[in-house]
Amino acid sequence: MLQIFYDSQDFFLLKELEKSGPKKGVISQSVKDVIQSLVDDDLVFKDKIGTSVYFWSLPSTAGNQLRNVNSRLESDLKSSKKRHAELVEQCNALKKGREDSDERDEALADLKAIELKYNELKDEMAQYADNDPAAFEAMKKAIEVAHTAANRWTDNIFTVRQWCSNNFPQAKEQLENLYNEIGITEDFDYIEMTPAPLSSVFD
Repeated sequence: MLQIFYDSQDFFLLKELEKSGPKKGVISQSVKDVIQSLVDDDLVFKDKIGTSVYFWSLPSTAGNQLRNVNSRLESDLKSSKKRHAELVEQCNALKKGREDSDERDEALADLKAIELKYNELKDEMAQYADNDPAAFEAMKKAIEVAHTAANRWTDNIFTVRQWCSNNFPQAKEQLENLYNEIGITEDFDYIEMTPAPLSSVFD
């Protein structure tokens, strides 16, 4: 497609390029995409004049573009070489003191043994978590909170029962049946909490 421009050094409409494309081995259906790719690469220029869009390119345009690309690639290569040298230097610095030796192998073996022992102790401590005084104290406080909340709701239930009795005395039997159905029986009462001795917790 570039050769079409170079041979004529003229301006073309897209329709004209679609007719000339097959002569250069480019099927007409793909000419539009090829031209757009060349425009994106700054190898072909386009401009709108009136209602028509014209495309053009000169041999010097490709030369300038290739020189720009070559300059950019050389700059990238120089930066990459510099970065590579820095990484090699860092790698060599990290290797210092880590050379293979009997002392290093022995130190690594000791470290591995320590890690295994640490994991064993950690697992053993987890088994005694239930007997941890701090855990017991937290559980004790949680029980106290639950006990207070339960009795608070019990008090609320008694208040509602009294209110229903005062306002609906004629429905006493129906209310009693309702209470029994939802579990509020004659033995329904406040919960008493008896502290358990510590010895029973840690046994």
